[in-house]
Amino acid sequence: MARYVYDFAQGGRDMAGLLGGKGSNLAEMTRLGLPVPPGFVITTEACRAFLATGGEPEGMLREVSEHLSTVEVAAGRRLGQRDDPLLLSVRSGARFSMPGMMETILDIGLNDDSVLGLAKVSGSERFAWDSYRRLIQMFGSTVMGVDPALFERSIALLKDLRGAPDDVHLDAADLAQLVETYKNIIHLETGDHFPQSPAEQLRRAVLAVFQSWNGERARLYRRREHIPDDLGTAVTVQCMVFGNLGPDSGSGVAFTRDPATGRPGLYGDYLPNAQGEDVVAGIRNTVPLAELERLDPHSYARLCEHMRTLERHYRDLCDIEFTIERGRLWMLQTRVGKRTAEAAFAIAAELADEGLITPDESLARVSGEGLARLMFPRFDAAATGDPLAHGLPASPGAAVGAAVFDSAEAVRRAAVGENVVLVRQETTPDDLPGMIAAQAVLTSRGGKTSHAAVVARGMGKVCVCGAEELSVDIEARCFTAPDGTVVEEGTVISVDGSVGAVYPGPVPLVDSAVMRFLESGAGDAGSARAVDAVARALARADTVRRLEVRANADTPEDAARARRFGAQGIGLCRTEHMFLGERRKLVEEMILAGTDGARDRALAALLPLQREDFSGILEAMDGLPVTIRLLDPPLHEFLPDRTELAVRIAAAEARGDLPAAHDIELLSAVNRMHEENPMLGLRGVRLGLVVPGLVAMQVRAIGEAVAERTRAGGSPRAEIMVPLVGDVRELRIVREEVERVLGEVSAASGVPVSCPVGTMIELPRAALTADRIAAEAEFFSFGTNDLTQTTWGFSRDDVEAEFFSAYLDKGVFPVSPFETLDRDGVGRLVEIAVAEGRATRPDLKIGVCGEHGGDPDSVHFFHAAGLDYVSCSPFRVPVARLEAGRAALEETDVSDSR
Repeated sequence: MARYVYDFAQGGRDMAGLLGGKGSNLAEMTRLGLPVPPGFVITTEACRAFLATGGEPEGMLREVSEHLSTVEVAAGRRLGQRDDPLLLSVRSGARFSMPGMMETILDIGLNDDSVLGLAKVSGSERFAWDSYRRLIQMFGSTVMGVDPALFERSIALLKDLRGAPDDVHLDAADLAQLVETYKNIIHLETGDHFPQSPAEQLRRAVLAVFQSWNGERARLYRRREHIPDDLGTAVTVQCMVFGNLGPDSGSGVAFTRDPATGRPGLYGDYLPNAQGEDVVAGIRNTVPLAELERLDPHSYARLCEHMRTLERHYRDLCDIEFTIERGRLWMLQTRVGKRTAEAAFAIAAELADEGLITPDESLARVSGEGLARLMFPRFDAAATGDPLAHGLPASPGAAVGAAVFDSAEAVRRAAVGENVVLVRQETTPDDLPGMIAAQAVLTSRGGKTSHAAVVARGMGKVCVCGAEELSVDIEARCFTAPDGTVVEEGTVISVDGSVGAVYPGPVPLVDSAVMRFLESGAGDAGSARAVDAVARALARADTVRRLEVRANADTPEDAARARRFGAQGIGLCRTEHMFLGERRKLVEEMILAGTDGARDRALAALLPLQREDFSGILEAMDGLPVTIRLLDPPLHEFLPDRTELAVRIAAAEARGDLPAAHDIELLSAVNRMHEENPMLGLRGVRLGLVVPGLVAMQVRAIGEAVAERTRAGGSPRAEIMVPLVGDVRELRIVREEVERVLGEVSAASGVPVSCPVGTMIELPRAALTADRIAAEAEFFSFGTNDLTQTTWGFSRDDVEAEFFSAYLDKGVFPVSPFETLDRDGVGRLVEIAVAEGRATRPDLKIGVCGEHGGDPDSVHFFHAAGLDYVSCSPFRVPVARLEAGRAALEETDVSDSR
């Protein structure tokens, strides 16, 4: 029979998959000898068994009873004991941190009898009735399905009646009255009564936590964070300790380093005479953790000692929850803390300097996604003006958007393309959809460890918390600034999460310090730590990575920028981008040409323009490879819109005018070339085979540019890529044409010109016949955008707006296959093509030039698949460099155990 329950002393942090992050870390702290209230963990296996069958796993309750007896002996009290009851917390704890996404029930064990015993033994009737009302409120909403707003409304009405600014100002009689009100709400809403049996409370609470794994907000969070749905959650059952027993008690959240900047020191929030959920919920404003040194020097000193122990042990930033119960410190949780991108790079570098981790581990601790965030623009300090208000800088960055005051409105506006800022007094887990949709989150309450701050940091969202100067009126959908300015819903504001400021209107953006460094190699004093950390991470990645990183660039300017960003060549130069603007007329002439001579004249006019383009790009990338793709899109894309032409002609005829002959000629050509699905029509290599002279013109321009650069003393390394090949015979015909033209260029210029000829693998047939294609190709480059479309059988532009969101909701896609490579389908084709292509040509150079080349997860796949390089847009080159280094570390199994 499976084992479903473990005491804290029986686990450790290496058991996170079984005990969840919370449970495994509590077990680890117990093993370290830290003061952890006794408890046990019900495993993720039990959760999965429950979700699969809908019933309690066989033997689980018997195990729970056995382990509960051990806890009762350790505590010296029993669950349900009338005179001195043992009270329990029941908390979720998945393998990966999901703050606030699943359920917690506190004070399990209280009933109408034991609440009186708790009042007597604690010496505080108010405390006892407050604990009981918390239990009924949590149990009613979480376990029994009562709308939590009904409880909130009742306590709000009572506070208004008593003139109490917050919960603390309600007395024992008020709270006892509230208990009865809550019990009546439960009975009216469910037809059932709040259970008086502590054993029944525990059983139902555990099952409710299991069920919360599939709650809407938990599923939404998992999709956002790419957490698998089949992991399940563990349940931690632990003795309650109380921070709301008076001025010598309290609760707090602490970080061993600043999670926003990474600076060493003691950071966090403390709330005297409060439970932990009060700190996280942000319903009362906290005091800085440093204030605890004045309030309780002994507990502060012990906390600092324990935090040093944990950081040395985990070798990372630790996020810690603690409670002080009448002067006694208890450690309730630790985990490797969520942090901003800036903090991640700074902490990784400084831990390496301190010798706690190696340089390779330091690289493993950062990510390309985090680097991309640091490249985002910041506000122009010279243009910000006076702020509306200040708050706590909870998650850095700059964001501009319309103020909205509830999650649904944020989602609605974002869905139509509007940037929004979600403004709340404080956020709750139910606000997650709005937080995802918003560019920034602004709250008038809460500290750096509030729900808003923790979730925003984890998602990389800009966040300012605790802006107490603002009066936020959710019902009126506005907030009022200290100077009397009223900001109504829809008004644009700017939020600076780096300094904690809110500004009226849109503030101009400027490049971030990291972007300036990548562009010029220079930084600024204010961001020196972050810039230095990024520079060190990239340097280490460049040292260890095997994959080359190239850029997709079509102009000399883009090529030069890509080189500054560290690109080692160009993996995709799209020649069709050179036919736009004024040059479109020449393409029209080529398409409309009625004779070979007319077509040749149009191509001859395009030739010097193409040559000039190629020469500039080869100069910018001198000494590095430049892969030039021959014309790929269907020719009709260079002609006017079919409907627009038809309307223009019809309008002229309606006026009695003679339509322009050129318009009639163009419409005839457009109709002739019209395709129901041009993505699968006359494009790519097919154009070169059916449009005489097109390949020759482009190849001649490339060859002459190479000769020109060579005569100028340069070292041009042009490569010619043939797109959309599905059969080796297509490539063979084009290759013969390429070699013929380059031979003519060599003879005419006196400069030997030789360019490798390869192909884009972007059709399933090409991947499956790679062994034959490799006989004619000197390199492969996977065009994963089209390969994804042709493998899945859909057009990206059509389907993303139609059914992708439904597929993501239903779990068909864990993430869009255009964002991260589909390893099972498209990835399998890549692996087949690599293996079979190199079986024919062992020295075959292989890369990828779709935008997957800059996606962090996809880069790891391409490394493992044996590719030689990835190519992506210039701005993603630093990201790809970093992830290519991290992929190499994965191969060598660099330890990053924390």
